[in-house]
Amino acid sequence: MDYKNAGVDIEAGYKSVELMKQHIAKTMRPEVLGGIGGFSGAFSMSAFKDMEEPTLVSGTDGVGTKLKLAFVMDKHNTVGIDCVAMCVNDIACAGGEPLFFLDYIACGKNYPEKIADIVSGVAEGCQQSNAALIGGETAEMPGFYPVDEYDLAGFAVGAVDKKDLITGEALEAGDVLIGMASSGVHSNGFSLVRKVFEITKEALDTYYEELGTTLGEALIVPTKIYVKALKSIKDAGVRIHACSHITGGGFYENVPRMLKEGTRAVIQKESYPVLPIFKLLAKTGNIEEKMMYNTYNMGLGMVLAVAPSDVDKTMEAIKAAGETPYVVGRIEEGEKGVTLC
Repeated sequence: MDYKNAGVDIEAGYKSVELMKQHIAKTMRPEVLGGIGGFSGAFSMSAFKDMEEPTLVSGTDGVGTKLKLAFVMDKHNTVGIDCVAMCVNDIACAGGEPLFFLDYIACGKNYPEKIADIVSGVAEGCQQSNAALIGGETAEMPGFYPVDEYDLAGFAVGAVDKKDLITGEALEAGDVLIGMASSGVHSNGFSLVRKVFEITKEALDTYYEELGTTLGEALIVPTKIYVKALKSIKDAGVRIHACSHITGGGFYENVPRMLKEGTRAVIQKESYPVLPIFKLLAKTGNIEEKMMYNTYNMGLGMVLAVAPSDVDKTMEAIKAAGETPYVVGRIEEGEKGVTLC
């Protein structure tokens, strides 16, 4: 009896690392110290040592049950982008610049090419957010996960000067709400998606006229990463008063998190286009509108508040970063919360 007979292939682990090195190399920043394969990742403080009050911000998350689609579709090179996005978007909406990322993959059996495919997506997400992929772990866990399944989670660290933290304290009645378009369902609410749609290869390969693509392709589109757009706004000299990453819990849970006491967000539902995938999901699952807005991003992945005088500069900065902005509402005095009308 040996470890391989017990279900853990150490040689496959070595091969996985070799295959993923080319993807990891694309994410390197000057501050990264040492190479791949050490017991820890090292990152120089030179990136933020000149700030007045350097402050670390962090985020951790996973992809969730969206992974079930990847298993059925046998498509593993995009879920890594989702994993990075869920972490770095949280850092960015606090005003931080993501610095580095670490991933954790747990699988029933280590198929080196599949692991490398997953990591290629993680590396792509890191490139989109200018974060270095400085380490990670692939755990082969036979008997715990089925041989053809895996879980994927990650952790990111960023930095911001304390004076530039986005806390919501600068909010004022009259501030304008600007939303940035999402790419689709992103990486939340897939437990409900899987109740509405049959997650089989046949169902996911079905073409829908209203989507302009197959169901699977529409659902597996990776989460938008808004790091560059938020940096573009900052570089334009705009002070963001508050910011919310629209993830699990939709508008009703996430928008209030960016507000201070005595302020209320009012969002006009008709101010931006709801993506076709959400219309199909609501119709097929007979899901009431409030539940949709309480679960999904409905076409807006990030919502931020700025002074009325900064609206034009903010819109141009977002467009310059390649994202699509909409003026979607305003801040009013009132009980902390959100009104959708």
